[in-house]
Amino acid sequence: MSAGSGGTAPPRARVAEPGDLPAALKALGITAGRPVLVLVGGAGGMPAGQMTALAGVIGTIVPALGDWGAAVVDGGTDSGVMRVIGQARDRAGASFPLVGVAAEGTVIVPGQRPAPDAAPLDRHHSQVILVPGDTWGDESPWISLVAAAIAGGRPSLTLVVNGGDITYDDIEHSLRHGRPVLVLAGTGRTADAIAAAASGQDENPRAARTAASPGTKVVPLGDPAALLSSIRSVLAPAG
Repeated sequence: MSAGSGGTAPPRARVAEPGDLPAALKALGITAGRPVLVLVGGAGGMPAGQMTALAGVIGTIVPALGDWGAAVVDGGTDSGVMRVIGQARDRAGASFPLVGVAAEGTVIVPGQRPAPDAAPLDRHHSQVILVPGDTWGDESPWISLVAAAIAGGRPSLTLVVNGGDITYDDIEHSLRHGRPVLVLAGTGRTADAIAAAASGQDENPRAARTAASPGTKVVPLGDPAALLSSIRSVLAPAG
């Protein structure tokens, strides 16, 4: 495991195997033993109106995450819902850990020559953990592992927004770890396919399998109160 920082990119640590995670969290100043929201998906093809609605919804949950002492784990790049939550956290002046998990060969790392299709890291994230891999999706199992390491036995929950094929992998890793999955319907692509399958309107087998899991719940983009309540019920249950 190695750590570093540079430019406007967040502080970062590299890991080579799951056993490196405790040391990486310590090096980055991330205290384990806290509720964790895992944010997966994207925002591909979302029209401006939906993006505005998504930003509003994410903005409503950011203060609560701080109140609960939670952390957020996502893919860490300057795109889609990862950019949205980074900007929302910055606007709110929140200080909860917003931890990106990225396969090193897929992102632009200061001081390294990037691959042609490498993506920039979101500068509003508080920390980034770089994991092995050169292909999009290599980070998928690591996102779940990092979330579990930060939670340290506390509750965690995965929120699905939009997304593509890799999002199904992210979901399957969460469900395999016993992590409930909340699907934000009305955000398009994978999220909407799962929502449709839940109501018997989609025959996509991966969507149907996710929808049929007892760990999956669907909430609409247009009901921020229901989303906040659903997240609270897992991350900050009464009593």
